[in-house]
Amino acid sequence: MTRRTFFPVLGAGASALAQGARKRPNVVVILVDDMGFSDIGCYGGEIPTPNIDKLAARGVRFTQFYNTARCSPSRAALLTGLYPHEAGMGHLDNDVRPGSRGYRGRLVDESVTIAEVLQPAGYFTAMTGKWHVGQQHGTGPWQRGFQRSLNMAAGGVYYSDQAGKESTKLYLDGKELALNAAEVGGSWYSTDLWTKYGLQFIDEARKEKKPFFLYLAHNAPHFPLMAPEEDIARFRGKFKDGWDKLRAARYERQVKMGLIEKSWRLSERPPDTPAWDKVEAKEKERFEEIMAIFAATMAALDRAIGRLVDGLRQRGVLDDTLILFMSDNGGNGESGPRGRLEGSRAGGPASTVFLGMNWATLGNTPFRRYKHFTHEGGIATPLIAHWPAGIAKEREGKFEKQPGHLVDILPTVADAAGAKVPTQIRGVTVLAPEGVSLMPAIAGKALGRKQPLFFMHEGNRAVRDGKWKLVSKYMDPWELYDMDEDRTELRNVAGQHADVVARLSAAYEAWAKRTFVEQWTGPRRTDWGSEIGGGGAGKKKSVE
Repeated sequence: MTRRTFFPVLGAGASALAQGARKRPNVVVILVDDMGFSDIGCYGGEIPTPNIDKLAARGVRFTQFYNTARCSPSRAALLTGLYPHEAGMGHLDNDVRPGSRGYRGRLVDESVTIAEVLQPAGYFTAMTGKWHVGQQHGTGPWQRGFQRSLNMAAGGVYYSDQAGKESTKLYLDGKELALNAAEVGGSWYSTDLWTKYGLQFIDEARKEKKPFFLYLAHNAPHFPLMAPEEDIARFRGKFKDGWDKLRAARYERQVKMGLIEKSWRLSERPPDTPAWDKVEAKEKERFEEIMAIFAATMAALDRAIGRLVDGLRQRGVLDDTLILFMSDNGGNGESGPRGRLEGSRAGGPASTVFLGMNWATLGNTPFRRYKHFTHEGGIATPLIAHWPAGIAKEREGKFEKQPGHLVDILPTVADAAGAKVPTQIRGVTVLAPEGVSLMPAIAGKALGRKQPLFFMHEGNRAVRDGKWKLVSKYMDPWELYDMDEDRTELRNVAGQHADVVARLSAAYEAWAKRTFVEQWTGPRRTDWGSEIGGGGAGKKKSVE
């Protein structure tokens, strides 16, 4: 097997940015969890997210940015610039298959993280939040280049007294702590905790007079959805119009703002989702409560991001900080059409709340399918780039339509920082990043990407090459879409373009072989991601 050894030349993209960017920027990468494409205001949502929207207004919004459809694989791709199987994280980090190269449940030694690129370049490196790339197998953040870290191994916790999470621990620079440990203040809400410690680590960097890299990996708005009661109360009664009218309104806003093309029809309501006006009154109340809790979780997230930005501003470093904001997968339909609303004080630490498929369809407006899948609803994510000193005024508030991917984040950050990706680390040869720097695109220039973008998760596959997207749900035949004309994937043109299908499917097979993608043998899944039947390599239940 031939493996690429080309390492990108860095610096060209950064030089194309605003003339005011004279020194290496600080970098903050914000990753949120299970947020749909349209769940924030600047991508069409009705949930107020003023702080995120301000980042977009003074930055650049990517309209065709992609994740890998799932938590651990997306984190691996972001941190290493490699495709998930290549980084050893072909599935969740509890999926370890003896003899497998793509399912190690940890970041492989041949990978290098953003922190391992930036620390030798003089950066102070820190991380807070959800890790989920094999800490239990020897790849915690403190072992992969982060000088300071406060994290959870896998996430799923919002409160220090959360029911059913007695065995979950916090890790401060690798030291195991109880959730309510005095070292972290005893009582907390995780969205606020990650921000608090992020700013503390930034203060340490400033004392050392170093530029900083902060990887801020929120677990919000992942299930079980939880938020302060006062936030939930703000949103009760706000979703009485239901998913049909709200989705149509999001679509209209997206078209009006220029995020999507008017010619892209809104995908239809899924067969298992009832029309809102057919839902019984008592059920509507239940669904409204679920959505109020989700909105409250998003509002708390936005408020924390505002606190982070205010902290950067107060410290005089906001202008010189590149902030990148994105999500790890599309909206989460797990738990099916009804969602879940269980336990005492819904949205509190003793409850279990899942958004469910019906509201996740709203979250992924205008696309179809969800987390797990490689249709647009599963892999399309917002990406906001904000850097006052580095983004020219004429680019502020602009949309960038060139496709990007999580594998581009490491090359982008290295480019902005003027850092070199090492060819060796820990005595082994490093696999070259698969992505390209997005700095030219941020500046309004062509990326010049030479390879298609590829996807595979749980047998769901896709290839994006220019205007073409080849995609299939596990066990289904390939579908082909012209993304210039039909990004909502409603008109399968595979029958009219057999030559394109042949070319892209061959490219997929070559990529799969090169990047250690193994044949998936798990069960089929429902349209919202639950397993149909059991057994096989993909037998594990969806827990993250």
